[in-house]
This record gives sequence, structure tokens and C-alpha cells, in this order.
Amino acid sequence: MKRKHLNQIIIFSILTILIAITLFPFFMTIVLSQKTNAEIHSDFWTLPSEFRPEYYIDAFAYIINYIKNSLIVGAGIVVGALLLASISGYVFARLDFQGKQTLFVMVLALMMVPGILTLVPAYRWYNQLPFLGGNNWLGFGGQGLLDTRWVLMIPAISGSQIIGIFLCRTFFEQIPRSLFEAARIDGAGELKAYYYIALPLSLPILATLAILVFVGNYNDYIWPLVTVSSDEIQVFAVGVTKFGIEGNLDYAPIMAGYMIGSVPLILVFAFGMRYYIEGLTKGGLKA
Repeated sequence: MKRKHLNQIIIFSILTILIAITLFPFFMTIVLSQKTNAEIHSDFWTLPSEFRPEYYIDAFAYIINYIKNSLIVGAGIVVGALLLASISGYVFARLDFQGKQTLFVMVLALMMVPGILTLVPAYRWYNQLPFLGGNNWLGFGGQGLLDTRWVLMIPAISGSQIIGIFLCRTFFEQIPRSLFEAARIDGAGELKAYYYIALPLSLPILATLAILVFVGNYNDYIWPLVTVSSDEIQVFAVGVTKFGIEGNLDYAPIMAGYMIGSVPLILVFAFGMRYYIEGLTKGGLKA
């Protein structure tokens, strides 16, 4: 009994240390967002001498449009990624056709291709795509699809299909076949089986995929930097960097901007963590 109690204390202590290490950078960002450059250089590890809300006010006024653009783009990416990944995963899991395994292996092989390797070819390709025309909230304009929201959404949706198809296919294969056989006996086709059986049961894995896709693209910096030049449709990751440059590299407002920009991610994890963990740990379904 004493040995078991000692093991629990050790595990609790290790987890506490790991949590502290994880949260410490977040805490320091809050501290630095309230200190002047002089305080940061002279007393980096001390608490700020006074509360300076104007740093957050200035940062919010500058980056709020960038955050809005990131949310619009992120919502479009999540919807497109979930729709295509769930359909493709269902096809790979429930339909039999010649070359299915070979095609699935080819999809997984794309994981070994680093994204930076395709940066220049992708840039040239989207630069030469036909101009879709019209200036509206979707951000059409520029040369080809460059400097539009489409150049941010289309590559992200297609790029998320690798992990999305893998997760959805694995999850759909765990759904008992008897459910689909019963649906077919009742006259349901594949589309109805997908919509009424596969999708409702796959909400945890779809929530997991949605969080992974949204967070990954919300933090993306390189692709928006090279493909979007208009401030009207630029995203947060690039906008907060521009805020720091135009603010003469005052660290406190920059840190305040990062804190404000992290709020959407915190909310996503706060409301989706239960589904996220359930999707990651889901073992299987029993008939």
C-alpha cells in the first residue's frame, strides 16, 4: 500500500512539473505584455511595475481584422476538410473497388513529402490559375488566385486530406457492419448510410480532425506571407508580425497581440476538448 501511494506521489509530482513547464511560457507572455522594453532588458524575470491596459487596447485595434480573417478562412477550411475527408474515408472503409489499397498507400505516402518542398511549385501553380472575378467578401482579386482567400483555403483543404482520410477510414472501419447491412435491407443506399449512420457516429473523430485542421492553419505563417499581400484579407499570424514591425519592436504590445490572438484557440480547445480526447482515444464500437 505504501509503495502504491509513493508511486502516485511520484507520478503526480512529474505531471505537476510538466504542466508547470508547459504553462510557464504562457505566463511569461502575459508578464512581458505589461512591461516596457527598459523593464524587459533590465529585469526580465520580475513582475511589471504597473498595469498597462493600453497595450492590449492598441493591439486589439490593430489585429482584430486579421483575427476575423483567420476565423473566416479557418471556418471554410474546416468545413471543406471535414466534408471531403469523411466522404473519402467512408469510400476507403466501406466500398470495395480495384486498386483501393494501392491508392490508400499512395495517399499515405504523401505524408513523407515536406510542405516546404512544394512551396515554390504551389506558388507558381496558384499564380497561373484562372481569375474567378468579382470583388466581394471572399476576397477575389489579384493575379490568378494569389491575394485571395481561395489561395489560403484550397491548399489547406487538400493538404488536410491525408491525415483526415486516415483518421476517418480507421474510424469508419470500426463501425459494425451489421448497422450498414440493416440500412441496406431497409433500402438505404450508400449516401444515406453515410449520412444517417457513419456521420452521426463519427462526431468525435470529426471534432478531433476539425481542431487539428483549425489550429494548424490558424498558426500557419509562411504560405499566407508569400501568397497574400492585401491587409484586407491577411491572417493573424502575419498581421501580428507586421504589428510588431510597425510598432518599432516594442515587445509588450506584440506580446499583448499574441495573447489576444490566442483567445480563439483557447475557446476551441475549451469547448471541443471532450470530443478531441474522445476522438483520440476511441477504441471501437460494439454491435
